[in-house]
Amino acid sequence: MPLRRSDVLDGALELLDEVGLDELTTRRLADRLGVRAGALYWHYPSKSALLDALAGRIIGEMLVEPLAERDWAGRLRELCHRARDTMLAHRDGARLVVSFVELPPAAAAYFGSLTDTLRSAGATERNAALAADVLTSFVNGFTLEEQARQAHRLPRAERDAAFRLELDIVVGGIAAVLPPDGSQ
Repeated sequence: MPLRRSDVLDGALELLDEVGLDELTTRRLADRLGVRAGALYWHYPSKSALLDALAGRIIGEMLVEPLAERDWAGRLRELCHRARDTMLAHRDGARLVVSFVELPPAAAAYFGSLTDTLRSAGATERNAALAADVLTSFVNGFTLEEQARQAHRLPRAERDAAFRLELDIVVGGIAAVLPPDGSQ
């Protein structure tokens, strides 16, 4: 059976979860898939392209389910919780997601979900993009620190509570600069 692009990505995700980003090599991936390393380049022209696709796959997991019907702040919180949970579900997930070179379509879609939500709250296009950038930076930074510092040694409930509180501070700051009548 010929090697498919999806096989390479599935194998890379399994290997990432098993050994982490530093040990995810094309040679190791090729061995896992039972092919020579050169066969991978038929599907991805470089390791960087493979890692970008892998980041896109992880980000895409954030948008699989439709958002619950909530107010704009609730939708933002849900998107941010999904992002964190998805990155935490994969070893070095945050580090991979923050390091893509070429913008994966899923990343653009996730960012678009944030900006659309903010626009629905009355933010201008520019302010929605700025606020979405703040949210993305917060979630990525929090999760990156959480994984890098092996904060998993703290109980998950304690980490979740800290994330909720800090996210509430960020969302509250965004709400404070939106016009009360929803128009800017």
